[in-house]
Amino acid sequence: MTTTAPRSAERAVDTPLTTVPRVGGVLPRWGTWAVLAAAAALVGGLLALVGFSISLFILATALLFGVAVYLWSRVIEGRRRAKDRLVTITVTGAFLLALAPLVSVVVTVLLKGLERFDPMFFTYSMSGILGPGGGAYHAIMGTLIITGLAAVMSIPIGLLAAIYLVEYGRGRLARAITFFVDVMTGIPSIVAGLFAVALFALFVGPGARLGIMGAIALSVLMVPVVVRATEEMLKIVPNELREASYALGVSKWRTIVKVVLPTAVAGIAAGITLAIARVIGETAPLLITVGLTTAVNLNPFAGRMATLPVFSYYSYASPGIPREAFVDRAWTAALVLIIIVLGLNLIARLIARVFAPKTR
Repeated sequence: MTTTAPRSAERAVDTPLTTVPRVGGVLPRWGTWAVLAAAAALVGGLLALVGFSISLFILATALLFGVAVYLWSRVIEGRRRAKDRLVTITVTGAFLLALAPLVSVVVTVLLKGLERFDPMFFTYSMSGILGPGGGAYHAIMGTLIITGLAAVMSIPIGLLAAIYLVEYGRGRLARAITFFVDVMTGIPSIVAGLFAVALFALFVGPGARLGIMGAIALSVLMVPVVVRATEEMLKIVPNELREASYALGVSKWRTIVKVVLPTAVAGIAAGITLAIARVIGETAPLLITVGLTTAVNLNPFAGRMATLPVFSYYSYASPGIPREAFVDRAWTAALVLIIIVLGLNLIARLIARVFAPKTR
């Protein structure tokens, strides 16, 4: 015996419950650029009548551009595609907004710093110079020496602390270390300088100004950054690699040295570079620990030393006559600092490429 389904049921199966209108059009490739140009022209014309402002021009153009593209796409392409275009415009605008200050800083420092970017700036100190001329050789060497000493002290401590927290740390001690590392990450830099001053006042007396004091102050700021960056990189190493090493009878410390660290070396190098870049431009702790001198001093254990951040600060805050010569030296010192940080990032990438585990 056969049964036949009612025709109403067949129609219910064949017909979708909801009908979505289809819009077959697609915006031309040049459409968004044309809308952007039209929005910029319209906003620019209106602001020319009431008073032009670059920030208001950018904001109004972005809003008008987003609304116009959304409405046009809604009519031609449909609601879903219009929402997708609106979100894309919003994300792109947020990216450009975040990128604008960085580009502005780099361009400004580059244009103003090139005024004194000459061989004299890198080969002469300020000893006996009261006006134009001179250079920052003593400050460059002081920055490299003090930052190098801080890195030598901070990197081993940070690496070993991170390895302990990830591979060995359990219980109250590990939680206490993690807590204090988090606290140290957010301490003001002046506190690190005051700590170094108080520490050395116990051994050499008050009023001492030494390069090693600045290195210790920078080390206090650098250690927690190294710990946190290394800890996060070690955590993302797959446990399967450790278990495979243990299954072959390899000891724990050899597994860490031969398997875990090489796997995470790229991220560790980036974290160390970030830590060095974090402290190389610090001014406050170096003002009270190292001080300032116009002569060349390459011994961090004897007397004051000059550093680029302090040199730039004093050149701008306490200029001599003519003022332009001191301000130009301040901008060039800032440019040299940016170049040093860029060089450190390139070195970190090179280290990551050379020592990263090979996949083939």
